[in-house]
Amino acid sequence: MTDRAGTPAEPDPPAPEDGAAGDAGAGDATAGAPEGAEDGGPGKPRRHWLRWTALGVSVVVLGAAGAGWWFYRKLDGNITTDTTAADELRRYEKERPPASASAARNILLIGSDTRSGEGNERYGRDKGTQRSDTVILLHLAAGKGSATAVSLPRDLMVTVPSCRKPDGSRTREQFEQFNLAFEVGGTACTIRTVEKLTGTRVDHHMVIDFQGFKKMVDAVDGVEVCLKEAVDDADAHLKLPAGRQTLHGEQALGFVRARKSLGNGSDTERMDRQQQFLGALVNKVQSNGVLLNPARLYPVLDAATRSITTDAGLDSLRDLYDLARSMRAIPTERVQFLTVPRRPYTYNANRDELVQPAASQLFRQLREDRPVVVEPGEKDEDRKPDDAEAPPSPAPTPTFTGRSAAEGTCS
Repeated sequence: MTDRAGTPAEPDPPAPEDGAAGDAGAGDATAGAPEGAEDGGPGKPRRHWLRWTALGVSVVVLGAAGAGWWFYRKLDGNITTDTTAADELRRYEKERPPASASAARNILLIGSDTRSGEGNERYGRDKGTQRSDTVILLHLAAGKGSATAVSLPRDLMVTVPSCRKPDGSRTREQFEQFNLAFEVGGTACTIRTVEKLTGTRVDHHMVIDFQGFKKMVDAVDGVEVCLKEAVDDADAHLKLPAGRQTLHGEQALGFVRARKSLGNGSDTERMDRQQQFLGALVNKVQSNGVLLNPARLYPVLDAATRSITTDAGLDSLRDLYDLARSMRAIPTERVQFLTVPRRPYTYNANRDELVQPAASQLFRQLREDRPVVVEPGEKDEDRKPDDAEAPPSPAPTPTFTGRSAAEGTCS
C-alpha cells in the first residue's frame, strides 16, 4: 500500500505478546531518551547530581550544627561557677540592699592578684591568700542606654563586716583598707563591703586573675596605648619605648599593674590608666567586628570563659553572650569610667577616704538608675591641693571626673 503522496506506508506494528509489554515500554523509553542515557548520559547524571548535592548539603548542615553544639558545650563548660559566695550571701539577705525595681544591673568586677594558678607564680610568691588588685562596680542602666564603671581604690578605708574565712572561722567587723575584704573573706565579703559602702545591690560578680586578663587582650590581638616616656619597671615586668604601640598580654598586664614607674606613682593614677585601657579594649571589641564575626568571636569567648569565676546568674555562655550583646548596643561615648571621689586619708596619707557629699551623690545616682555624667579632669600633677575637696556641681545632674570608652588611651 501507499500513502496519499505515493510513499510506501509503514506496516502496522505487531501486537505485543503477553509479558512483552514491559519490555516494549522499556524499549520505547530507551528509544525516546536522550542519546547516551543508558550509560550515564545527560538524563540520569542530572538526577544523581541533585541527589548528591542534597546529601552533601545535609551533611554540611548537620556537621555545622554538630560543630556549633560542640563549641557551645566547650565554652559553656569552661566557666567556673562560684556557689560559695551565694551560700554566704544568703545568710545576710536581710541586711543587703533591696534589688533594683528597674531592669538595671550592677556587676562587681574583681581583678585578683593571686599568684596561684598556671603562669601566675612569676609575679611573686603565693602565700595562700589573695587580695583584690582591682575592683570595679559596673552599672548597666535599664534600657541599655549607658554603662558606668566605678573604680573602688584598694587602699580606701572602709568598714569590713564580719566575714567567714576559708577555715570556717569568722572575722570581726573592722575599719580597714578595702582589699582586706577579699583576702579574709573572698568574694562574698567583698560584695557585702561594697553594698555597705554604696547602699547599692550587687546583682552579679566576676573574678579574673592575671592569666585571664592577658588571654583576653591577646584574643582581640592587642590594645593600642601611647606612652609619653619610656618605661622600665622590673616589678611589673614591663619595658617599653615611648610612643604609640600595641600591647599584648604580658605587656598589657604590666601596663595596668605598673605604679612606681609611670606618672606620679599614685594608685589613683594607676586606676585612671586601667580605666583608659579598659575603655580602649571596649572600643576595639566594638569597632573591629569581633562580636559579629564568629571566627574572631570564638577566641574572645574561649579566653573569657576559661578565665573567669562568676555567680550562677552569669555562668552560662548564653548569659555571657547576652551581656556582651547588651554592651555592644551601648555607644562607646556612653560607656563611662570614673573613680569614686576620694582623697588621702586624714590619718594616713598612704590610704584613701571618700570625699563627701560627692561620693554619696554618685552612689545615689547608681542606686536610683539616674544618669551619671563624667567629664575629663585635670591630671594629678596639675591639681591644686584643695581640688579634691571641691563641692560637686550644683547642676541637677551631678558631674564627676572620668572618661568614656570613645576616648581610648591615645586621646
